[in-house]
Amino acid sequence: MHKKKKFETRAIHDGNASDKTTGSISPTITLTSTFEQMSVGNHKGFDYSRAANPTRERFEENIASLENGKFGISFSSGMAATTALFQSLHNGDHVIIGRNVYGGTYRMAVDVLKNHGFEFDFIDVREINLVKQSIKPNTKWIFVETPTNPLLELCDIKSISELCKQHNLKLAVDNTFMSPYGQSPLSLGADIVMHSTTKFIGGHSDIIGGALITNNKQLAEKLYFIQKSGGAVPSPFDCWMLLRSTKTLGLRFQKQSDNALELANRLNSHEKIGSVIYPGLSSHPQFNLATKQQLNPNNQPIYGSMISIKLGSIAKRDSFLNKLELFKLAESLGGVESLVCVPFEMTHGSVPTDMKIKMGLTEDLVRLSVGIEHIDDLYIDLDQSL
Repeated sequence: MHKKKKFETRAIHDGNASDKTTGSISPTITLTSTFEQMSVGNHKGFDYSRAANPTRERFEENIASLENGKFGISFSSGMAATTALFQSLHNGDHVIIGRNVYGGTYRMAVDVLKNHGFEFDFIDVREINLVKQSIKPNTKWIFVETPTNPLLELCDIKSISELCKQHNLKLAVDNTFMSPYGQSPLSLGADIVMHSTTKFIGGHSDIIGGALITNNKQLAEKLYFIQKSGGAVPSPFDCWMLLRSTKTLGLRFQKQSDNALELANRLNSHEKIGSVIYPGLSSHPQFNLATKQQLNPNNQPIYGSMISIKLGSIAKRDSFLNKLELFKLAESLGGVESLVCVPFEMTHGSVPTDMKIKMGLTEDLVRLSVGIEHIDDLYIDLDQSL
């Protein structure tokens, strides 16, 4: 067999060995809080499920493999993973964050972590010179989303990683929008990858979770300690569900992306839409970067399943939302079913209005999370609602 198996094979088999006791093809769930010890401190590798659990370890092996990493650290939510990453820093450390970041990340940084002595600057990380100018003597991390939520702005991971190496900084990439199937930040030079596993990795709108993946053993050990000490761990059942979900990640994400590309092209010429934002459109200012950076395991460009459209007014936005049938108004994204949301009031509701205006987020913008339904049904639903 090949030295390194293909993505789809690793998704099914890594971390998913059959049960050694029964031969069960579907690995069993270890639903226990504690483990018997033969004598004090003498156990079979597990003593308490907050510290470690066999099912969680299998999922961490699986997600690390899919991100081309050595170490996976899982959490009870994406925000728990992001918070743990920041908790690896020290009082007085400075972090550069992409300005068009998820609202929950902004809230955690500004309303919580700043009170504990951390410093943050939110800048346009598309501009590499601006990133360079924002580095301070106490800067330790650069944290980016690419594409961003919901304006789908991209940053050049490889260029920023090279800048980080020049200044002895670490680069963290939130890869939630592209999943391991659509983008490989570690291969592009990032030090760590973050996921809200709630989204594409879970893929069925029935799990809350998060994960960090790295090749840096020292950083991984620090994050494992934070995971154990803080206790924001996913349940064994959620980890088992995630292992189920990653088996079909490639099939789902490719189908969702194919649907989104077709929808974006159809909507782009629709007379009732002000503008369509999608990295797969040649009109997107970073189309060339998306084509180079966002590659599926077959090395083919892939643009994701997220589309943002501007409708011109709040009245038109609300009329559109009220007429939709298949697209459900809801938070979150990445599930097999198509969803729609209003980021200005929902995902970014906690971000100050002036900051939203600065990043270009308007009240008439709606974000579409495209599912795996038939493309014609999805377009008909959008068209009849406009």
